[in-house]
Amino acid sequence: MGFWVLLEGLLLFANALAILNEDRFLAPRGWTLVEVQGGGRKTLKAQIVGLIHACQYMRLLLIPLNIITIIVKLFSG
Repeated sequence: MGFWVLLEGLLLFANALAILNEDRFLAPRGWTLVEVQGGGRKTLKAQIVGLIHACQYMRLLLIPLNIITIIVKLFSG
């Protein structure tokens, strides 16, 4: 497994987290940022919710990264 494959996997994972809808998917399961901020400690759940929200804010950065990845895959095969 090369470094490029690892980067592609991380990009796909970031894309998956970025498209999660808070109202439809996260809120019914109790994974909203408001519910986790009430507690004073940093649990694993709070860190995962924070990661999801960070990826959702990175959507504008993910678009050019996806385009670059597609172009590289088209030329390299």
